[in-house]
Amino acid sequence: MPLTKNGKEHNIQFAAKNDRPARWIFDLSSFYSEKPSLLYIEALEPSQILQIKHPDLVGLFTNHHKFDRNFRIIIEQKFIEIQNLVLDKISSTAEAKYLSFLEQYPELSKRVLNTQIASYLGITPEFLSKIRKDITDLK
Repeated sequence: MPLTKNGKEHNIQFAAKNDRPARWIFDLSSFYSEKPSLLYIEALEPSQILQIKHPDLVGLFTNHHKFDRNFRIIIEQKFIEIQNLVLDKISSTAEAKYLSFLEQYPELSKRVLNTQIASYLGITPEFLSKIRKDITDLK
């Protein structure tokens, strides 16, 4: 999640405990540019954290082609995920984005703060509350 200069957080990714396939969270730009990340990655639950230095990963790609292929597939999946997220953010209503979030992360909505969900959806927490109330009233 990047922070603005005034400290406002912008959540851009979530990974839930039992995601299948497992979801990788990383800052690819920072890794390949070998510059400090502009993103904060926060684990809200016990997580597996993998760390590798850039030259070591390049060595794995060069010497072990399965790593190269597997990492390429991970990157392709991440690209598709981010592309779909961008398309959703620019073409869907706030209610549709929230319903999509609930479909993608059914249990996560109960474990993360409303402010984090609202940030991810690009809406205010107050508007998220209104959407939730509207959805509840329809049932």
